[in-house]
Amino acid sequence: MSSLVIVESPAKAATIQKYLGNGFVVESSIGHIRDLAVPSQLEKDLRKSDEYINAYAVDVSNDFAPIYLVSPDRKSHITTLKKLLKGADELLLATDEDREGESIAWHLLEVLKPKVPVRRMVFHEITPKAIQAAVDTPRDIDQHLVDAQEARRILDRLYGFAMSTVVRQRSRGPSAGRVQSVATRVVVERERERIAFRKAFYWDLQGVFKTEAGKDFEANLVRVDGKRIASGRDFGQNGILSSDQVHALDESAAKALAEALKSSQFEVGAVESKPYRRKPAAPFMTSTLQQEAGRKLGFGASRAMSAAQGLYEKGYITYMRTDSTTLSQTALDAARRQIKELYEPEDLPDKPRMYARKVKNAQEAHEAIRPAGDEFRTPAQVARELAPHEARLYELIWKRTIASQMEDAQGQTVTLRLKAKAASGEEVEFSVSGTTITKPGFLKAYVEGSDDPAAELDARDKHLPPLEEGQKVASKSLTPNGHETQPPSRYTEASLVKWLEERGIGRPSTYAAIMSVIQDRGYVWRKGTALVPTWKAFQVVRLLEDHFGHLVDYDFTARMEDDLDAIANGDAERGRWLAKFFFGDEKSEGLEKLVVRKMADLSPGTETGLEEIRRLEAFDIGKDAEGRAITLRMGKHGPYLSVDAEEKITASVPDNTPPDELTEEAAREMLEAPKGDRELGLDPESGETVYLKAGRYGAYVQVGSTKDRKDKPKTASILKSMDPETMTLDDALKVLSLPRIVGTSPEGEEIQALNGRYGPYIVKGKDNRSLEREEQIFSVTVAEAMALFAQPKQRGRAAAKPPLRELGNDPVSEKPIVLKEGRFGLYVTDGETNASLRTGDDGDTLTPERAQELLQMRRDKGPGKKKRATKKKAAKKTTKKAAKKTTKKAAKKKSTKKAAKKKSTKKAAKSSE
Repeated sequence: MSSLVIVESPAKAATIQKYLGNGFVVESSIGHIRDLAVPSQLEKDLRKSDEYINAYAVDVSNDFAPIYLVSPDRKSHITTLKKLLKGADELLLATDEDREGESIAWHLLEVLKPKVPVRRMVFHEITPKAIQAAVDTPRDIDQHLVDAQEARRILDRLYGFAMSTVVRQRSRGPSAGRVQSVATRVVVERERERIAFRKAFYWDLQGVFKTEAGKDFEANLVRVDGKRIASGRDFGQNGILSSDQVHALDESAAKALAEALKSSQFEVGAVESKPYRRKPAAPFMTSTLQQEAGRKLGFGASRAMSAAQGLYEKGYITYMRTDSTTLSQTALDAARRQIKELYEPEDLPDKPRMYARKVKNAQEAHEAIRPAGDEFRTPAQVARELAPHEARLYELIWKRTIASQMEDAQGQTVTLRLKAKAASGEEVEFSVSGTTITKPGFLKAYVEGSDDPAAELDARDKHLPPLEEGQKVASKSLTPNGHETQPPSRYTEASLVKWLEERGIGRPSTYAAIMSVIQDRGYVWRKGTALVPTWKAFQVVRLLEDHFGHLVDYDFTARMEDDLDAIANGDAERGRWLAKFFFGDEKSEGLEKLVVRKMADLSPGTETGLEEIRRLEAFDIGKDAEGRAITLRMGKHGPYLSVDAEEKITASVPDNTPPDELTEEAAREMLEAPKGDRELGLDPESGETVYLKAGRYGAYVQVGSTKDRKDKPKTASILKSMDPETMTLDDALKVLSLPRIVGTSPEGEEIQALNGRYGPYIVKGKDNRSLEREEQIFSVTVAEAMALFAQPKQRGRAAAKPPLRELGNDPVSEKPIVLKEGRFGLYVTDGETNASLRTGDDGDTLTPERAQELLQMRRDKGPGKKKRATKKKAAKKTTKKAAKKTTKKAAKKKSTKKAAKKKSTKKAAKSSE
């Protein structure tokens, strides 16, 4: 008996094949084999038959039936799968065990139409034991899970296409989406808080004190005359104190108090001691893994999930898309054994720790993310087998899993309070706390948010000198310190994922995609790790909030997840739920009517609609020096500033300007900056004015004006090392003098130095060499130039570029895969097959698994077809053929004419006789 096992990826297939051996053929589907069609892909007759099919590729009138199409690059692979299926006695669908995996299995069943028994094979780790258990205990496809996933896909299509139409036509935004728009709104709201934020300044005192035994310690001022000293948390967003129960010191008051306390006697007012206890964090689930990978490793959500996917498919960790913090008994036993081996007996609790899930809308009951197998491999044991980024992520998962089963960290926290009376009469109180860790427990292995457990342990273990109430201490120094409040921090990918997770918006499998989409669509960009919204995001969010408020409401979006869970559990019907959302009912307006009504309200063809569109794209910034309003507007080519409604006074806003930095002062500077051409002086040769101009490809200089002249004025691009703001006439004449004649080679050829599209270089006849620095254009000598020409070329078609990265071995060819740069961009190759990177693939973050997938897709396409002649060549060939035919026809006609003439002559001669 033979079984065909289908998984998603080539890497996963190769690993599982090793475990199953003979009697099983393991093949990958290479991800999704089909997807919801884009309406433009459908046949015209089908699009004409139904307006909803034409708009959404969803048959709304037929219980919202989606119209699927097989991906073009999967067709040949499906043929391969069908051939393999013909020789199999059973089909095992072994796609991932979440909703998406269940959906992929269902799609395979629909497309392959097997005539042999079909079973669903699920596992949460790729180990011999887990795979064998999955083979022994198959199940049927869970139709409820499929319905929930399909409902999500259809809902996102209806929402996305309908709202994207509004956004594109009424705000020039690229798209909108159910979770995408909510995530964008969160980032925009945080930026609004930063814009509204006003700084507040406050002061305190830091003292250094000395005990009678000669021990130094630090303490901070906390009270003056019984009133608590204000800290940053006591000020509102407007910079004003939020309570009159605190005392805010300014600079003069802080310095005066420090001076008044110089001769004061300090004594210990109170010594408070209490036990310190901290529990370890739960094992990783998808969202917490993304958050910690971002904090500790600097990984974005996509990179973290890509690395986790690779670790899972190679059999190093359990399934990485999960809401669960539960560990199986096997995992608990493995963790406890390893704690015994690597740590002290007191670090192991008497019984295993159990963690309850605290995530809203947690879905299928998977296990937490942990090292795979019955025996955990340590990071040192796997380091050489993995890529560096995978090894770092595995270590993070291993540490978190081990620490979750270790004892609490325990110790003692002591707080000292010092009191004194200032010469000016104020009674003051200083305070300091210190924690002594007596039992480190899990802190030996892992500390959440910290890279180095040992260093973190040292930092937490803060000892204070032994003091008793009433004991005298001397003040060595009292330093006034000024502070300013900080605006709320921008979201990072990690903190945004945490926000979405806490509110039950989205799913573990969608977070990485959401982070990518909001950045790819131009709504958000990264400044370091912070997510900064663009003005385009501000405009789109304003449109959605003002006209489609409930669709971007956080609670509404979270309730949708509840509804989808109800469908997954079989408690709700997919079609009925979608109909209510799309068409509405007696209580609420559906999406369709809402969009139609709002599109009419926002029509640029009506006065009120045009006025509203203009309002949505205008943002008040402040006033200029003359008191006129400065407004940021969204134009066709991006944001710009204008004064009042006058379009004549404008200034472009640079793309890299964060909205909270576009203050009134910054806007004034942009508007007052010189615009247009700048005169640099007169050209000594021609006597014409030399201008500095801004062109499409950067700043350049030009001799003379284009007005009233027939010839083109001389121009030259400025060098990269030159700053347009400080450009002088000498700088301009320098670049206008190029190309510079360096001299003559020993062979008598002229050598020139010039600046080109790819930087500075020298040329001799048809030979050229690059220069390292722009300054060399003006200083390189003949001898230096000849030395460069004597060296082999470093670039060009003749010189093969070295590989950019190595990506492990391909499971099919078993040859190493490398990433290269070719004439048409980046591609991967194993020496036999080349595959170009697709849209969305990044050479820096490309994983071995994705490289294997690209190569497999290229193999499935088969050898490239012979190129057909281009239209030009085909036309030339046709013309030649026609000409040849015409020539032959003419020759034949001529020959016939000649023969007829000859015959006529003979006849005339005979008649004459």
